[in-house]
Amino acid sequence: MAEGDTRAGKAESKFGQGFLTDIWYFAALATDLKPGKLARYEILGEPVLLGRSKGGALFGLRDICPHRAAPLSAGRFHEEAGGAETVECPYHGWRFRADGACAAIPSLVADQQFDVERIRVRRYPVAESQGLVFVWMGSDPRGQADPTEPPPVFPGVVGGGPKLVDHMDFDSHIDHAVVGLMDPAHGPYVHQQWWWRSKHSQHEKAKKFEPRQAGFAMVRHEPSKNSRAYAILGGEPLTEITFRLPGLRWEHVTVGKRQVLSLTCLTPVSEKKTRITQIVWSDHPAFLVLKPFIAAGARAFLRQDGDMVNLQNQGLKYDPALLWVDDADRQAKWYQQLKREWAASRREGRAFANPVEPAVLRWRS
Repeated sequence: MAEGDTRAGKAESKFGQGFLTDIWYFAALATDLKPGKLARYEILGEPVLLGRSKGGALFGLRDICPHRAAPLSAGRFHEEAGGAETVECPYHGWRFRADGACAAIPSLVADQQFDVERIRVRRYPVAESQGLVFVWMGSDPRGQADPTEPPPVFPGVVGGGPKLVDHMDFDSHIDHAVVGLMDPAHGPYVHQQWWWRSKHSQHEKAKKFEPRQAGFAMVRHEPSKNSRAYAILGGEPLTEITFRLPGLRWEHVTVGKRQVLSLTCLTPVSEKKTRITQIVWSDHPAFLVLKPFIAAGARAFLRQDGDMVNLQNQGLKYDPALLWVDDADRQAKWYQQLKREWAASRREGRAFANPVEPAVLRWRS
């Protein structure tokens, strides 16, 4: 193993530093990418061009022209002879295919012999699943390796398109954003709305957890009695909360035959910024009548968490040692173990072995 590979593996597994690679990251809703349009994103600190050809095919490229570094996303589609579509750089018109290979350099004259296909920009494999767009962020900087697994699939994507979508950027590394959102003990202090809970409603809880694909789940159970928001669903709701690497957390609620899926996607923009995308699907009639109130509540929750992240940053800038207390912080510990195992399995070329063991966790909230 090369020394550089060892350092990269340590960076990927150290809390608050580095990113997991060879894994799918959520990038956008499929409806965000219109045919014939180009869009610029930043993922893991890298500029990524996502585009949908006029024919509807998705693709991803590094959003830097290798000639003079202009963003390709500021360019346009060009139709080559034979109908193939390429992306044309806005600066000098260099054109690139969806696989990253250069198709043309307009400044060349007829007798100048130059193999333009030797010039390439990094290709990012892209997949569309359940109306979501995922980008495979591989460890190979050339971007030539194909994904080793399909994109995530979620239960409860029902009722047509999403009922709610909200975005927010947290000024933090993805690790702090992940453990902040999965933390079970902060609710009575950070989210004190009358319709949710208060400090005075705290009581002891015991929840069963089990390993799931590249993550873990709080197995299906009745919601806590002090979580009043579930009352709007009526009936006898059951909920299951699942986390999956690199930053996907969803709650799947069933009320008889009706379903609600609340999916939170955490996408690292850079070392200091994480994009949070909250998406809700449901076929429950409550979303026809109470959608504005549900949307306002979800938005308030997310912004309260964001405000707490900003407050936490006042302490994190001093790089303090962090204390993790069982059982309330066990999910945060599992997340760190999962990250270390993912990085090790990719580095060593072996199958991922989930380190999470079934457990019943107890805490007060």
